Amino acid sequence: MIHDQRRTTIVDVARHAGVSIKTVSRVLNGQPHVTEEVIRRVREAAAAVNYHPNMLARALVQRRSHLIGLVYENPSPSYVVDLQKGVLERLRGEHFRLVVIPIASISEHEADVVGLLRSAALDGVVLAPPASDSARIMADLTAASICFARIAPTRLIEAGPSNLIDDVTAAREIAAHVIALGHRNVGIITGDPTHASADARMKGYGEAFAVAGLPMPRDHVATGFYTYDSGYAAAQTLLHRADRPTAILAQNDDMAVGALIAALEAGLTVPGDLSITGFDDSEVARIAWPAITTVRQPVFDMAVAAADMVVAQLNDQSPDMCRKHRHELIIRQSTGPVPR
Repeated sequence: MIHDQRRTTIVDVARHAGVSIKTVSRVLNGQPHVTEEVIRRVREAAAAVNYHPNMLARALVQRRSHLIGLVYENPSPSYVVDLQKGVLERLRGEHFRLVVIPIASISEHEADVVGLLRSAALDGVVLAPPASDSARIMADLTAASICFARIAPTRLIEAGPSNLIDDVTAAREIAAHVIALGHRNVGIITGDPTHASADARMKGYGEAFAVAGLPMPRDHVATGFYTYDSGYAAAQTLLHRADRPTAILAQNDDMAVGALIAALEAGLTVPGDLSITGFDDSEVARIAWPAITTVRQPVFDMAVAAADMVVAQLNDQSPDMCRKHRHELIIRQSTGPVPR
């Protein structure tokens, strides 16, 4: 038995729905002046004949690829998953598709990023840190007429549509929490120095120490790169000091968990001998034991909003230029009073 394998078209949808081809086109493209009853019939007909839009044909007609890119460098798996989920949530039901574009090092390939995006024929792009802080990338995107929106920039906020939290205030609050528990000998694991967020969070820590009348513990700072392995290695360096810290402030949750494992391997209890904090409130902070005290950064919500800003521009609408999202200090079991 031979089955008809030809691709269904809007002609089939129109015939099944009992409407014109033009009407089907208007419904499928979300155009106005179509009744709810006709919309229902067309959608039911499309499902009945198993119709799926030919994205290539649509791109040729509309001179659009209907592709939106997500550019990121942060290697934290939880962070990246929240970014992707957020963008996909906003694109649900839209004609746009997501293209994920990880860049190994934005700082090393800054001049090549937009060329890569142009070769992918993207209509728009969501920029995650540190691309969201790159003046070069934003200028090149503008010159290439590729619309964009940014997640968590800490610089040049006015340079393009942005979604951000107050990193400085958030870091100040979590450092103040540790200081209030009595900790004075505090270690710090910074994030990737090419990310502006690392500087912003360090500034927040410094403000907390200044308010408490304490010196910034600059000789207890180890550099990480927002990865578990770098957090583990940095914590080992700090914990092997003669004046071992009683608390560690890690600038993201993956590094905090690395510090947690390093502490347990050294025979320390958390938080009995050592308190540890993270940043982001990613899944790993919630499932670790003890669970990690951290700052909740609404990465998913920020990604939804950034995708919304890109879609607005592609629909010839004016996007919000800056959406400020709320952070929240989440106190869990990884922090406690300074050991006696």
